[in-house]
Amino acid sequence: MKALDVSGAVKQYGNLRALGGVDLAVEEGEFFALLGPNGAGKTTLISALAGLVRLSEGTIRVMGHDVVDDYRNARRMVGVVPQEIVFDPFFSVREVLRIQSGYFGLRNNDAWIDELLENLDLTSKANANMRQLSGGMKRRVLVAQALVHKPPLIVLDEPTAGVDVELRQGLWAFIRSLNQRGHTILLTTHYLEEAETLCNRIAMLKAGRVVALDDTKTLLRAVDGHALRVKIEGPLPAGLPASERDGEWYVWAADSYDVLVDRLGALRAAGVKISEFEVGQPDLERVFVEVMRRAA
Repeated sequence: MKALDVSGAVKQYGNLRALGGVDLAVEEGEFFALLGPNGAGKTTLISALAGLVRLSEGTIRVMGHDVVDDYRNARRMVGVVPQEIVFDPFFSVREVLRIQSGYFGLRNNDAWIDELLENLDLTSKANANMRQLSGGMKRRVLVAQALVHKPPLIVLDEPTAGVDVELRQGLWAFIRSLNQRGHTILLTTHYLEEAETLCNRIAMLKAGRVVALDDTKTLLRAVDGHALRVKIEGPLPAGLPASERDGEWYVWAADSYDVLVDRLGALRAAGVKISEFEVGQPDLERVFVEVMRRAA
C-alpha cells in the first residue's frame, strides 16, 4: 500500500490552473521532498490531500483512503504542519493538544502528549497560554498538534521557516526518529540543503506540473559531477581549456576529480598565479535551478 497516491490531480481557479495533472506516489516509510518555486502548486496539493481543497479532476488516496469518498479515514491517516502560524489564543499548550486529541476521538492521550512536549522542548511551556509563546514556540506547538493522533503520514509544509538553528536541529532529530519508527514524511521546504540531507526521493513542481522525480542521488548526478573554482592574479592565458565565469571566479566542471587535477596542472604549467581555489560537488540548489531552467 502506498502512503500517498496522487493520480491526475487538477485544480482550476477560474483561468488559473494551480495543478495541471499531477501524478505522484509516495511509499510507506519514505522521507519524501516536494520542492518548487512559489506558486508551483505545492500548498494546493497539500490542501487537497488534507481535504481543505476539492480537486477539479483526479484523485488522492492516503494509505488507501480516498480523501473525498473516504474523508474521515483519510484524515485520520495524515498530520499536516501548516506553513502559516495559526493558534487559539484562549488555551494553554497542553489544553490545545488535548482538544486536538478530542477531534480524533482520543481520550487519556496525556502520555503521548508528554512525549511530544519533551521531544519538542515544550515541557516548560505546557501550561503557558498560546499568546505568551514566541513564533518559534508556536511553530513547535503546530508540529505537536499534527502528531497528536500518531498519523502514519506526516506532512511538513515549510516547518522551519523563520525558526532558529537550535529548533531546526531538534525538530529534524525528532522527525528522523519518527521516520525510523515507520512514519512516512512529506516535506516542502525552501531550505534545499534540508531536502538534500534528509530525503530519499524528491519531486520538483513548476506551474502545477511535476518536472523532476527521482531519488536524491540520481538527481544530484543530473548535472556535472564536480566543479573547480579558481581566482587568479591577472588574465587567463590563451590556450587553456574553456571555463565559465562567476564574477571573479573561473569555473571548470567535470565528471571526475582526475579531470580537475589536470586543469590545475594546466594552470600551473602556464604560469598562472592562483590566489584562491575551491573544489566542490553539485548540490541540490544547483540541480533545482537547472531543472527549473529546463522546465521553462
